[in-house]
This record gives sequence, structure tokens and C-alpha cells, in this order.
Amino acid sequence: MVGSATADLTTFSDRLPKPGETILGDDFTLVLGGKGANQAVAAALAGAPVRMVACIGTDLFAGMVAEGLSSAGVDLSLLRRIPGPTGIAHIRVDGSGENDIVIVPLANSALSEEQIDEAFADGRPAPVLLTQLEIPIPLATYALRRARESGMTTILDPAPAAHLPEDIWTLIDIVVPNESEAEFITGIPVIDAASAADAGRWFVQHGVTSALITLAGAGAVLVTADAVERFAAIPVQPVDTTAAGDAFAGYLGATLALGASLETAIASAMAAGALAVTKRGASPSIPTRGEVDAMLARSSAATG
Repeated sequence: MVGSATADLTTFSDRLPKPGETILGDDFTLVLGGKGANQAVAAALAGAPVRMVACIGTDLFAGMVAEGLSSAGVDLSLLRRIPGPTGIAHIRVDGSGENDIVIVPLANSALSEEQIDEAFADGRPAPVLLTQLEIPIPLATYALRRARESGMTTILDPAPAAHLPEDIWTLIDIVVPNESEAEFITGIPVIDAASAADAGRWFVQHGVTSALITLAGAGAVLVTADAVERFAAIPVQPVDTTAAGDAFAGYLGATLALGASLETAIASAMAAGALAVTKRGASPSIPTRGEVDAMLARSSAATG
């Protein structure tokens, strides 16, 4: 895992305030977050060995972030502390479970090529690299290139959405955008499974092996050079959607690293994402492997 680690400051209220408006909220949480850290936690809870290449600061949030990763079973031997503040995410969640987020990278901006090289030089090979875009894009690209050269399966969660260099796509085995990220990158409005398939073809035409477009409650669409396959969502009552995509990506990468097929990994990822929206918070909402397996069993019994 090469990615971000932040302290997540989250407020909960019936609705989000309008510009210039102050409203009263219902609750507040302060927990481990960041797309990289959340996905590392998800992969560890899924049962895969996980090493996190990331930077945190030396402020009062740093200990909480490190402890949250360590308690989930993430190896912190490649986590670097730098002078200054840890990354921060300010999250607002409304009564329907939808959210908006402002991320301030801070320590995450200090990640370096040398730190990534260290991960590849220590003689501890890994089958999968998972990264995101809360770190500088050149470093995400560098990590993907090093992983491709090492024969690893490479997964990119292109969030937050950004315009990426053309040479990045041939470095990616699986790209996992949601509908808004897919639309931003490809320019194709993604409103349903058919348009998601069109966006997926854009990624494949640009060099990605597999494009897996997530559609929240409408499921997901997998596009390869040979086929398009749709995966149905598992119905749940959403409480907070903050880490659903991270639970999905972490379980996807971990299940592949443990030797499962892509279809099996997607099924686990779908269940993990569904369970994550039923709890408040980012990393605290990520389910265990036992919870995911139990949901898959219930879902299979209900449909079969």
C-alpha cells in the first residue's frame, strides 16, 4: 500500500449547511482516515499481510493515526514521521448518509521516491500494489511503475479525481473509480450501467487491463477488452457512505493477494462496501472478514 494517512474530523447533521449558514449538528468523531490508511485497514481486516508506505507528522494526531493502523494489523515499518502536522480530512455527513470532504494533505505531501524505493529494496515481495491520489500524482505513478516492473498486480483508486498523465494507464491492471471519478477522467457522463460500460471501455482503450466502475446502490460494472460484466449491489440501509469505496478497494486488493479470482474478489469487495455504509465513521466502519463472509452467505441464500 502506497497512500495517504489522515486524521478524520467528521460532523453529523440532518442536512449540510448552505454557504454562509451555521447549523447545529448531532455528533462528532475523530478517527483514523485517509484513503490509503482506510484501504490498508480494509486489506488487513480481510486477512492479507499489509505494509503501508506513507507519511505522518509529529503532532497530536500522529499517535492516533499510527495506533489505528497498527491495531488493525498493518505493518508500519515503512511509515515515516516528519516534523509538522499530520494530514487532515474534514468530513460532513447528512441525515441520508451522504457526505462531502475537504482534505488537507500536509505530511502526505512529504512522500518521496526514496521511500517507495525502500519498499521494493527490502526483499519482501508482495503480490499486489494498491494506491490512490491523495498523495502527489507523480509518486502514485512512480509506485505503479515500480510495481509493474516487479511483476505485481497494480490497482489504482483514482480518487480524488484528477487529470492524469497518459502514460499512467498502461501501468494499471485494475482501475476502480466511482461514477463521478469515471466521468471526470473520461468525459463520459456516467448515469447507469450502460454509460459505466462506455467509461470502462475508455480506460481499457487507454491501456488499463480491467476497469471496475462502482455505482453505489446500483452495483458495479467490470470492463475488459473481451467482456462487460455487471455485479448487483447488496441492499442495505445507508448511515454514512464515507469509507465505502475504501472498504471496496481494500477488500478487492486483499482478496486478490490471497489468491482468489477477480470475480471472487469483487464479490468480497461489494459486501465490504455495503457493510461499511451501515456504520458511522471511516476506518471504524470497515468490516472484518468474518462479517463480509457472513453477508455473502446471507446474500447467496436470499438469491439462491
